[in-house]
Amino acid sequence: MEEKTESKWEAKASAELAKPTAQEVWPILEDFCNLHKWLPGVDTCYQVEGIPGQPGLIRYCASTITASSGGNEEKTVKWAKERLLLLDPIKRCLSYEVLDNNIGMKSYLATIVVLPMNDDGGPGCKIEWSFVSDPIEGWRFEDFFSYIESSLQFMARKIDDEIGPVTSQDLA
Repeated sequence: MEEKTESKWEAKASAELAKPTAQEVWPILEDFCNLHKWLPGVDTCYQVEGIPGQPGLIRYCASTITASSGGNEEKTVKWAKERLLLLDPIKRCLSYEVLDNNIGMKSYLATIVVLPMNDDGGPGCKIEWSFVSDPIEGWRFEDFFSYIESSLQFMARKIDDEIGPVTSQDLA
């Protein structure tokens, strides 16, 4: 009897930032262990082993989820260890894979790229987050992709706010 296996999940989300250039955004994202500063719900992210900025670096990321049941709050920590596979400052891209985790991921590979919006180096850039994954236990593809999209939009707004708002001088 042939087993039917669900195919790989593959998608790309993108977010545009009005003010910062790709050169301004890249240093924020190339710091592989600062995810907790930019991604909603990630409480902690730190280096486990390896050399900062070098492929092979492994980070630990965790989120605390609180659920209420019968008047009691129950906290659960969801975590993943992730290995940096590629960090290219010229192309402003990084790739990583999820290793050990308790969130149901068997195979997950992601690439994040920061692209300029203007050829002249003017304001604005786009962040693209693409991934290839085995189906994730407890998730539907649509829900997981929606999570990636909303996380990226939140992250882009936070970075945009950090670097600074567009002023009337910027538009002149």
